[in-house]
Amino acid sequence: MTPRETEVDLPGEENAGSALPGALPEALRAELVEFRRDLHMHPELGNQEFRTTAAIKARLEKAGLTPRVLDGGTGLICDIGTGTETGEYEGEDGLFALRADIDALPIPDTKATCAYRSTVPDRAHACGHDVHTTVVLGAGLVLADLDRLGRLPHPVRLIFQPAEEVLPGGAADAIESGALEGVRKIVAVHCDPKVDAGRIGLRYGPITSACDRLDISLDGPGGHTARPHLTTDLVTAVARVATDVPAVVARRVDARSGLVLTWGRIESGHTCNVIPQHAELSGTVRCLDLDAWREAPDVIHAAVQEIADLYRAKPVVNYVRGVPPVVNDPAVTDLLRDAMAARRGLSSVEDTPQSLGGEDFSWYLEHVPGAMARLGVKPPQDRTSRDLHQGDFDVDESAIGVGVELFTAAVLLDKPNL
Repeated sequence: MTPRETEVDLPGEENAGSALPGALPEALRAELVEFRRDLHMHPELGNQEFRTTAAIKARLEKAGLTPRVLDGGTGLICDIGTGTETGEYEGEDGLFALRADIDALPIPDTKATCAYRSTVPDRAHACGHDVHTTVVLGAGLVLADLDRLGRLPHPVRLIFQPAEEVLPGGAADAIESGALEGVRKIVAVHCDPKVDAGRIGLRYGPITSACDRLDISLDGPGGHTARPHLTTDLVTAVARVATDVPAVVARRVDARSGLVLTWGRIESGHTCNVIPQHAELSGTVRCLDLDAWREAPDVIHAAVQEIADLYRAKPVVNYVRGVPPVVNDPAVTDLLRDAMAARRGLSSVEDTPQSLGGEDFSWYLEHVPGAMARLGVKPPQDRTSRDLHQGDFDVDESAIGVGVELFTAAVLLDKPNL
């Protein structure tokens, strides 16, 4: 990380956690673990998170809060410390927002012996959104208690956003539903299975990459495999597009941009002796650099056309814009650093590299300053290599309390006018 321009006094390791109110009660800590396990057992895909939304809403209402479901019917926002009977913020200083994503992935849960594995076939919380949701819920409950005691320094908004996994992401719909109205600053976490539980990773500037979707279809007259010279050999054409287009693109953009084209699906043909008339590829385009991301559609269209022409195939390219990189604001990154140091000491914060993963949290940062932290979820002694978007993904559940501590400290340390 780049050193801050203005040095601040941070607590030593021996005093970490002692200077701020808002400690997580043990009873609530246990409740949050059970809440997360319930979500884990009942994963829902993007824009279908009705049960998840209802569970969050019910717990917030039990705490005396007034959540509002977003216009699409899933996801919700909830303001704390507004001083109004309706719970809606009417002030001028602006809200500090905590954001969580609530959707799951369309993959099977392959954990063999886990008591809380998914009960829904081919659905799993394999990216940690159940943890993100539980962290923001827990932080909201702690902050609501502080508000009742008159110890909440300024109002807070909880944003539970649907459809993060559905390009271009549910953040845009949440924003359109008013999630950012009155918000001046926003923070989020994302689970990181490579960082030990009890720690967070931070980075100034870009922390994720841009991510787009690419669908290509190729067409030709088809024919007999005995006479490929009389037709369009579409299987060979699609194979060459799959291998050559990434190589061509890599030579037409600056290598430092980190632009990567990776295929996830390729389909063509139905039998061994018939050259098909249609073939399809689908993949993602990821990029670390904003300028190269803006150029990528034109470069890829041209490369696909050139390769297809060599084999007399007719291409159709559907380039779907996804999300730009998440670019952490330096001042908000400093705030998260100070918050974690206040709770657990500065040694609990580590540098994190820029990821090629995409995150629609970036859309919020087009409107207000904010930052995302990597939340360590790896058991410290566990040497098993797990990754996101895999069916055996799981977390060290102590990370839930760490995330709650981070967010509540960030709210308490935040200075609205800076």
